[in-house]
Amino acid sequence: MVIDTSREAYHSINEPRLEGLVYRTIYEFGHQGCISDEVREKHPDLAYSSITARYRKLLDRGAIIDTGRRRPGNSGRNQRVVAASCYPEFE
Repeated sequence: MVIDTSREAYHSINEPRLEGLVYRTIYEFGHQGCISDEVREKHPDLAYSSITARYRKLLDRGAIIDTGRRRPGNSGRNQRVVAASCYPEFE
């Protein structure tokens, strides 16, 4: 049944682990920050949505910031540059 498999899939996601993984990856880029494509390139085994869905919670908690800068991604479209908020430039 679709509902059962959807629930199983939902409960199989380890959200805190994924949030931590995304945060640590963004942190590793330093104060210059990174775009989503760069984070995704570091974790090619994870689905697009597994990575991008973590940004909102990290932004809301203040763990990362939107630097206000934009850079072109692999598609040629601009993506926001995010960075870990712990760097002195952002405090």
